[in-house]
Amino acid sequence: MVYLYIASMKGFSGKSLITLGLGLLLKEDGYKVGYIKPFGNIPLKQGDRVFDADAEFMRGALGIQDPPEVVSPFVATFEAQNKVLRGRPSDKFDAVRKAVKAIKGKDIVIVGGAANLFEGSVFGINSLRLISHLDAKTLVVEPWSGDSSIDSIIGSKELLGSSFVGAVINKVPQAAHDYVLKSVIPYLEKRDIPVFAALHRDILLDSITVRQLNEILGGKVLCCEEGLDDFIENFSIGAMDVDSALTYFRRTPNKAVITGAHRSDIQLAALETATRCIVLTGGMFTNDVIIGKARAAGVPVISVHDDTFSTVEKIEAVLGKIRIREQKKVLKTREIVGREFALSRFVKTLGLRAKS
Repeated sequence: MVYLYIASMKGFSGKSLITLGLGLLLKEDGYKVGYIKPFGNIPLKQGDRVFDADAEFMRGALGIQDPPEVVSPFVATFEAQNKVLRGRPSDKFDAVRKAVKAIKGKDIVIVGGAANLFEGSVFGINSLRLISHLDAKTLVVEPWSGDSSIDSIIGSKELLGSSFVGAVINKVPQAAHDYVLKSVIPYLEKRDIPVFAALHRDILLDSITVRQLNEILGGKVLCCEEGLDDFIENFSIGAMDVDSALTYFRRTPNKAVITGAHRSDIQLAALETATRCIVLTGGMFTNDVIIGKARAAGVPVISVHDDTFSTVEKIEAVLGKIRIREQKKVLKTREIVGREFALSRFVKTLGLRAKS
């Protein structure tokens, strides 16, 4: 049984995308795939137990039969952190080791890593310790952030040593893709660093539904609930004069427009273009004319109590954390990884026996 650890040097790198895409592809090729996330940080309560929400999603998406307590053996909650600070025993290594032993009959077990190689240290289960214990082969996912990403990948190989099997460069902007393919990857390959994919930044995977946005902002939906599951790809702040706003709105598709409730001119301009929703700030409602036009266009209007600045801050705080839990994103993930990832080469690198 091969343990494949999906790691990164920084958070929000796209590990879930790679985990899900690889898991689906390996299953399609006939491999028996297991999954575990030793360190969770998104608590999901089921009865009197707490599991990690991402781990539970992955368990369902990959058709994992192991119970939730095996797939998600530990979640870092506020209470668990407080116990550590009060000097209570905090080492969760034995709990994770027990969960790992419970996974049987698999060709490969994908291990979902924490935000970085050191997260979980206070609980005795950081990535470095778990990789060593499992003798896991480690794939590093690095989001492209310019040439500093090259340093990050090289450094991760030096840190991980023989467990390092290669890298995926993720979220590459279109403008940088040729540079990454023609210059960065050949350079890394010459340094004996296999790069199995350079994945474009994908608008759908970076998007958020209107429903998710409303939940984040704690808003009230004034109309068009049937549009809550549409995807928002861009955000526009309606604080300029209406002529400038209209020009900008026409260039920005599938957007959420955030503006004061009193700016009916901006709201009308937004409704004349490809807008997914309008967010009214300041806790006020708009007039019946706007609501009528929004209903005709099928565009949800949301009222939030915060001012525009605070609303934008809330959105920016969570955008990097949006997960791939919608079915459209699952299918898109499978498509992207299936098209771009060098799976045959990767399977040979892992030493997996080829399936007929």
